[in-house]
Amino acid sequence: MSLNANWSYPTTIRFGAGRIVEIAEACQVAGIKKPLLVTDKGLAQLDITLKTLDLLDFAGLGRSVFSKVDPNPTDINAIAGIKMFKEGKHDGVIAFGGGSGLDLGKLIAFMVGQTRPIWDFEDVSNWWMRADETSIMPIIAVPTTAGTGSEVGRASVITNSETHEKKIIFHPKLLPSVVICDPELTKGMPTMITAGTGMDAFAHCLEAYCSPHYHPMSHGMALEGMRLVKENLSPVFKDGNNLTARAHMMSAAIMGATAFQKGLGAIHAASHPIGAVHNTHHGTTNAVVMREALLLNRIEIEPKIQSLCNYLEIPNGFEGFISFVSGLNAALNIPSSLTELGVKNPNIENLVASALKDPSGGGNPVALTKENMTKLFINCL
Repeated sequence: MSLNANWSYPTTIRFGAGRIVEIAEACQVAGIKKPLLVTDKGLAQLDITLKTLDLLDFAGLGRSVFSKVDPNPTDINAIAGIKMFKEGKHDGVIAFGGGSGLDLGKLIAFMVGQTRPIWDFEDVSNWWMRADETSIMPIIAVPTTAGTGSEVGRASVITNSETHEKKIIFHPKLLPSVVICDPELTKGMPTMITAGTGMDAFAHCLEAYCSPHYHPMSHGMALEGMRLVKENLSPVFKDGNNLTARAHMMSAAIMGATAFQKGLGAIHAASHPIGAVHNTHHGTTNAVVMREALLLNRIEIEPKIQSLCNYLEIPNGFEGFISFVSGLNAALNIPSSLTELGVKNPNIENLVASALKDPSGGGNPVALTKENMTKLFINCL
């Protein structure tokens, strides 16, 4: 396979098929001698995880695993992981898996030496400066999906188990020091997860591209990330063994998460409370609400979408792009509504209130209000 590279933007990335064999070397680079591998319940006993543990064990690094990670990880998961980290006297984290394992693994490494509660580090103003950064443990990230891009993110999304709200915890040192992106690790993804995570990557790129904030590097990365999704998500959905398409989707995920330094918007502001309350898959939820978020923003983004369509070779401008998104969702068997996704008897008022507090909304081209978000949720049902 010719797709093989070493990157240092936004962090050190070892990209290429088979590069999981470098996990012990990555630990050495990160200064980790006794790692705790954090992954989700579904991955814990799969071959890709067990083989990774074998590599660590062979190198004398042990095979400690924490896998009490829910699909939408919570503060309860974090507290349990921190306890295991301390009791095992670990000195670093290998965050392994999709967004849930990556986010929680990063948070454990971040919180293990803090004296304040998790919520004191929410992505609000400069709250991140409250942290004792000298106590943050080194992090290695190994994604096994191609969507969230959490492997190159400086934040973790964690659900408050009491309020059922998703919170974004931010600190620059949540960015892993080494990332191993091995597309072979994604070959076993179920088609539903391939679709949902792929649309998550697309949503990151789309919202970053549409954000009014100034960040030319992220803007260009978002544009190219959408091209990679357009050309590779459907092929890899049809053939999960298409390693080239798998690799391009991993690149798109990295690009989306790097690009959204420019901002996110209504898609994520809506999907976070839905996922927190109704426990839906994040990327799939993004896909379901995408059309209505585009329509909400049409008055501000139509010229940008026209330029995007020119680049992606999608005819008929804004209307053509709406048709493209709807057609892609249909081809990926994405539910056509929140109701079909499993959202039953939602409290619209509470969802709207949470969406308006979500920091993702700060990058939306149109100011989010009670009125336009209520309309979005109702139209998505």
